[in-house]
Amino acid sequence: MDGIRGGPRAAARDPQLFEEFYRRHVDAMTSFLARRVADPHTVADLTAEIFLAVLDSAHTYRASRGSERAWLYGIARNVVSSERRRVARETDRDRRISGRRLLEPDDIARLEDKLDAESPGRRALAALERLPAGERAVLELVAVDELTVGEAATALGISRVAARVRLHRARKSLREAGEFADGARGTSLSYVTGGTGGEA
Repeated sequence: MDGIRGGPRAAARDPQLFEEFYRRHVDAMTSFLARRVADPHTVADLTAEIFLAVLDSAHTYRASRGSERAWLYGIARNVVSSERRRVARETDRDRRISGRRLLEPDDIARLEDKLDAESPGRRALAALERLPAGERAVLELVAVDELTVGEAATALGISRVAARVRLHRARKSLREAGEFADGARGTSLSYVTGGTGGEA
């Protein structure tokens, strides 16, 4: 991927290629964020942070370790984790809100539509909270974000074998607990507790 037009390294050096890279991935990134936060301003701010992080860390991308998509999801997870830590430390809510950039009404409406569309995903992620962190992380990426097991492994910096083991354990725990009986998230979560797809 390093050698193709518009890969992370090339995009970081060329504004036009970066715009193409952004357009290629922005919808997936806003969907990823809309499954994890419920405020359009936060989605907008974190989307910007993800792509700024791409510019800062493009030199770390190695095609031999996985696709640019998987690499980008790893960045997105780190951005979300950082945001959660920041919010957890924040004691002055007014100061946090006042620091946000203003969005145009059309931007807010578009992101609110995205948040509505991804509400089943947020409910699904909430149901996964009781799983161990490692198992939950793999299951989130495979069943909710629809990455392959290989892509999830790359995003998390673990081997495919480790990812498959964690996924198996997570599915087993959820089957035993009877989670997702209501079919939330449709076919994505019907895959959570069974099936062998997404192994690439």
